[in-house]
Amino acid sequence: MSLTLYAHPFSSYCQKVLIALYENATPFEYRTLGPDAPDHMRELTELWPMKKFPVLVDDGRAVIEASIIVEYLGLRHPGPVRLLPDDPRAALDVRFMDRFFDNYVSTPLQKIVSDALCDASERDARGVDNARAMLETSYAWLDRVMAAREWAAGDAFSLADCAAAPFLFYADWTHRIDTRFANVIAYRKRLLARPSFARAVDEARPYRGLFPLGAPERD
Repeated sequence: MSLTLYAHPFSSYCQKVLIALYENATPFEYRTLGPDAPDHMRELTELWPMKKFPVLVDDGRAVIEASIIVEYLGLRHPGPVRLLPDDPRAALDVRFMDRFFDNYVSTPLQKIVSDALCDASERDARGVDNARAMLETSYAWLDRVMAAREWAAGDAFSLADCAAAPFLFYADWTHRIDTRFANVIAYRKRLLARPSFARAVDEARPYRGLFPLGAPERD
């Protein structure tokens, strides 16, 4: 098998890549990272000393960063679901929405989650407040955008939705999406109903106890 993915099922960025793989039923070897597989982490570290994941290996070539991996799959292992449009302008819209979810949803939610893992003496209350404020702003902006869209960049499921699915999933656990953002809530439900993401969510269920803020009894 030419494709090997180093990832953890509970990681949002890993789920971003898993969605892309599952959308096109792309065969790959899944090397799950964790304390019960120390060899996998050693292999990952040799490939990418930053020790960040996911990392995809294609016939010996390491591909790093989730968005790059999804685009790479479309170039080297395309399937029936095109996650990045051929039209450059449409592709730019997809990339913009992908960056929106990375920078303005994932980044603040990661700040809140990371802070919860710190000792009380090291916590950053102001930083967490700022992160929650950013999520509120992001929800409000996204709610206006999604009023006229089925998927993040329009009518077709794309790279942007691969990002949105796990980030909105965990963001709602971290800073609940208020009911006034009905379009965001409806979009999150559509993402959860997508078979590729539903599979990723189910694979991550055994790890919900790892969520430092406490996983809600939903989703």
